[in-house]
Amino acid sequence: MNAIAKILIADDHKLFLDGLNMLLRNQPNFIIEGMAYNGAEVLESLKSNQYDMVITDLNMPGMGGVELVKSIKEQFPQVKLLVITMNDDREIVTEILLAEAEGYLLKNSGKEQLLTAINNILGGKTHYEPEVINLMLDRVRKTTQTNNFNAQLSTREKEVLDLIMQEFTSKEIAEQLFISKQTVDTHRINIMQKTGAKTLVGLIKMVVRQEGNP
Repeated sequence: MNAIAKILIADDHKLFLDGLNMLLRNQPNFIIEGMAYNGAEVLESLKSNQYDMVITDLNMPGMGGVELVKSIKEQFPQVKLLVITMNDDREIVTEILLAEAEGYLLKNSGKEQLLTAINNILGGKTHYEPEVINLMLDRVRKTTQTNNFNAQLSTREKEVLDLIMQEFTSKEIAEQLFISKQTVDTHRINIMQKTGAKTLVGLIKMVVRQEGNP
């Protein structure tokens, strides 16, 4: 991005907000433009200010975290959203993922990972904590064999998908299946095209959605 992005941060603990503000100040491509202490304040601030991104906790008084994420995405779909929380419950992560939040980070993450997440999201990508991705992969691995969209895939593509969900690289998948890496990459492209997913996070989202619609 060429323009400096404006970010709103939200948490019900002032100490955490002040610390986050200090941590992220003087960045070259974004600025912390506002702070909020609950979901209602976030929505009010979004109505009267133009923000590019919201960084929010899930556990704040009043409006629930999932409800807040859904409200932001429904009312302000252009605003990027990064959730920072201590909550790694798989069902909560699923709801946040399906609500279209661009990122999910645990509060024990370091500064570099936080900056990477922000820059990835501002750059049009998604960023989900590796721990969170692993939680979702555990769920997805149990459903991909019987999932509806699997009917769209060839037998070989299903094999490749299963190994993708086990986080094998293209090179490792090629070795497992005795095919070339180029062939694996072609299967990856076909899988993404057939499922409509562009990333691993998108693929997980697709599987979870299909799981909820047998």
